[in-house]
Amino acid sequence: MYKRYPHGINALNLLGKMVFMLKVGDGTRALNFFIDTILLTILAMLLFRWYNFYVVYWRYTPLHFGWFFFPTMFGYYSFFELIFAKTPGKWFTHSRVVAKNGKRAAWFMILLRSMIRLTIVDLFFGPFLGGPLHDFASSTTVVQDSTH
Repeated sequence: MYKRYPHGINALNLLGKMVFMLKVGDGTRALNFFIDTILLTILAMLLFRWYNFYVVYWRYTPLHFGWFFFPTMFGYYSFFELIFAKTPGKWFTHSRVVAKNGKRAAWFMILLRSMIRLTIVDLFFGPFLGGPLHDFASSTTVVQDSTH
């Protein structure tokens, strides 16, 4: 049912139809990361500024920026990958998240993927696992979107 081809091309036989999945390269992944990081940082900064209004005028307890950035990061990736199977960065590069078998990733895979992204060591596993830790642990991968 699932056959590997050279150069990161995987084929999946779905109902007698061969579907080819081309795994994206490191450059595409870096561009996805760059675009998504800019967008989620802007969103986290807006939330941080909004909360600081209440700190100044209503004497709320001040919080560091990290208390806004990391939950925003988890929510950003979880929301977009659960609903659309792609983030705005992946839309730009015409790629999407799928399970290793080529089907849509399950909700628990996406949540685990988003949770592991919060760790600092996530990207350092690339040379050992052939990709980031969040792909390996959640049994997902990023492939070119076949609809484009």
